[in-house]
Amino acid sequence: MKFRSLSVFFPAYNDAPSLPPLVRKTFDVLAEYVEDYEVIVINDGSRDKTAEVLEQLSREFGPCLRVVTHPENRGYGAALRSGFTAAVKDCVFYTDGDGQYDVDELPLLLQRMTSETGLVNGYKLERQDPAHRIWIGNIYNFCARLLFRIRIRDIDCDFRLIRRSLLDQIRLTSTSGTICVELVRKLELSGCGVVEVGVHHYPRLHGTSQFFRVPALASTFAQLVKLWARLVLF
Repeated sequence: MKFRSLSVFFPAYNDAPSLPPLVRKTFDVLAEYVEDYEVIVINDGSRDKTAEVLEQLSREFGPCLRVVTHPENRGYGAALRSGFTAAVKDCVFYTDGDGQYDVDELPLLLQRMTSETGLVNGYKLERQDPAHRIWIGNIYNFCARLLFRIRIRDIDCDFRLIRRSLLDQIRLTSTSGTICVELVRKLELSGCGVVEVGVHHYPRLHGTSQFFRVPALASTFAQLVKLWARLVLF
């Protein structure tokens, strides 16, 4: 039996090389497993050829592919918020546009979404990144889970399936990568059922991560402190 209704979106920043195979594979998966679907790409002010690539993909897939463009880079959190706002189907799945997760594993999440479940969250079976990124990521994940009292094991695994009715009930404000903490914390506070599924993580083949730059880390830390004060302290 096919999954009934699904919006899929990808936040993208300078991901021109990885988007064509990602989008094409996504449509193949959706055609096999989902009855009613849409694919959305959020072009977050990319400076490479992402806009041209998306224009070509739009001609290839027609109205089933929608592109939301930020004239300038607003940050990862803003891109996710645009994706959640644009999605119209009953459930919403997102993953990053850099191709480090395999959308062939999306059916693993779909089969775990039940009427009692609000969030199906992936967790990386093994992180395929340079050692320093793994180290920083582990520290960030540990501290965020501890400070925000979050139960899921992998906050920064951006391979998530969410019931849209829950997204309509929460208000997200983060513009940086802290949005993942804010999103999961507010979903857990809603009391919805949460299921975790192990997924594979692959080396980044194109571009560089924006999260692990010093200015981005500093901004993320500052937003994390403000978020903690708002969601936990008060």
